[in-house]
Amino acid sequence: MKQRIGIVGIGSISSIYLKNLTSIFAGNVQVTALADPNADTLQKVAEEFSVPSFPTAQALIASPEVDIVLNLTPPKAHFQIALDAVKAGKHIYNEKPLCITRLEAEELLKHAAEHKVRVGCAPDTFLGAGIQTAGKVIKDGWIGRPLAATACMMNAGPESWHPKPEFFYKNGGGPLFDVGPYYLTALVTMLGPVLRVSGAESMPFKSRTIKSMPRRGATIAVEVPTHSAAMLEFAGGLIATMVMSFDVPYHSMPRLEIYGSEGTLRVPDPNTFGGPLLLRRADSWVEMPLIGEFTSDSRGLGISEMAEAINEGRPHRASGKLAYHVLDIMHGIHEAASSGRYYKVKKSK
Repeated sequence: MKQRIGIVGIGSISSIYLKNLTSIFAGNVQVTALADPNADTLQKVAEEFSVPSFPTAQALIASPEVDIVLNLTPPKAHFQIALDAVKAGKHIYNEKPLCITRLEAEELLKHAAEHKVRVGCAPDTFLGAGIQTAGKVIKDGWIGRPLAATACMMNAGPESWHPKPEFFYKNGGGPLFDVGPYYLTALVTMLGPVLRVSGAESMPFKSRTIKSMPRRGATIAVEVPTHSAAMLEFAGGLIATMVMSFDVPYHSMPRLEIYGSEGTLRVPDPNTFGGPLLLRRADSWVEMPLIGEFTSDSRGLGISEMAEAINEGRPHRASGKLAYHVLDIMHGIHEAASSGRYYKVKKSK
């Protein structure tokens, strides 16, 4: 039985979701509803994909033709829309982050359990062939015992390309909350849970100038740190160094590397589904063949897998529990940076 999906939020990320959910994942799901406050955009997309439209998220949630609500709104709206959905007895799949605060996420998960519905959350890139093969290489012992890792995402910020970049610099944004979930989810699924974190952060520019159309020349007041550096201590003893920054135009650091007692693994960009995946055990790097069919942009894989899991009565993989652990780590980095002390990550329940 196909799970019926209602999509709330027709923004820049929605196009790839709609494309994939109506094609490669159509065996598990059917898009049956769309909602967005921009009536012109909503009508255009609804006509393009021949999907009924609703003027509000609440109207879509109330529709009997929706089983799962896919929440593609900005981070500040994630909690309320998701909470409304689960209280209405609908499964919810949020774009990342799960919510802005831990308290919001805890309340969401509590109500979902009470109403016996599921919570899923992006990113789902870790389900792609790149990260899945990397995890198998580590598990099979190709690099020996994992000892350390480096995770690095640095650029000059999204205002050079995103048409509406303001939310990246508001509460719930910044490089840590915007891109950090990709890296942290990859690390946790490959290496296990994080026990405690330390961190340092900065905000060197109090405002940013938009360089993209249609708002070129407008300024954004920055409300969140734009450079975050963290140390992550994993349950298995491994220590990872992570840097997330919107303040570095150029660098030559690897995106993600895992260092073991017998070799090093250079993992693909966690914001992608494919490769290349490189292994070094002696004098040279060797590209490892990827295992799995999802190597191109397969956003929607997580909600498709969740739909399949619902039908099969098993746990889904891009889960609210995993997303909460990542959210707790990110808040822990903020708190460690402001307090100068380690933050002990909450144990998964």
